[in-house]
Amino acid sequence: MAEGPSKTVRDRAERLLAAGGETYAHEAGIRLRDKPSPLYQLLVLSTLLSARITAHIAVDAAREIFTAGWRTPRAVADASWQELVDALGRAHYRRYDESTATALHEGAELLIDRWHGDLRRLRKEAGGDPARIRQLLQEFPRIGPVGAEIFCREAQGEWEELCPAFDRRALDGAEKNGLPKDPDRLAASVAPQDVPRLAAALVRSTL
Repeated sequence: MAEGPSKTVRDRAERLLAAGGETYAHEAGIRLRDKPSPLYQLLVLSTLLSARITAHIAVDAAREIFTAGWRTPRAVADASWQELVDALGRAHYRRYDESTATALHEGAELLIDRWHGDLRRLRKEAGGDPARIRQLLQEFPRIGPVGAEIFCREAQGEWEELCPAFDRRALDGAEKNGLPKDPDRLAASVAPQDVPRLAAALVRSTL
């Protein structure tokens, strides 16, 4: 029987949760559930976070998009390119605003055409294989390996086959904070429902 995490490890993990354990999805106003609209909103957020831009600006840009009512792929596809550019600009998402507006439009159309607007169909196509989920996510514009990891890190509470999902930055945070870098041991340091929050807290600790 594997030995559980020490009290020191659990205490360190709990301190991290208390200090910065809000997921980026929650910060962006996404009530994440295994349903089409919130999963799509997480995809939008992952797209925004994939650019070389600070996380808080990306989160603010997501909020601007959702506040405008663009919470589904159909809504984003129907919005004008200029409307998306303007929303990104209000959040100071500069330099990448025009290319990101294009990526969001194209990504919405891809999701509608291939998976009928429902990322759960992408999950089904992947057959429960986390590597395949990551591969399929990278078919969306602007979503590369980093963006796919961001999506999986945040979605692992809803798609259990992704757990544990700690990307390179989260594992760097684990090392910095004296926590195990092994994903399974790291996940075991908190309650199962807190694993996505721990991943977010670890990322924040590196910023």
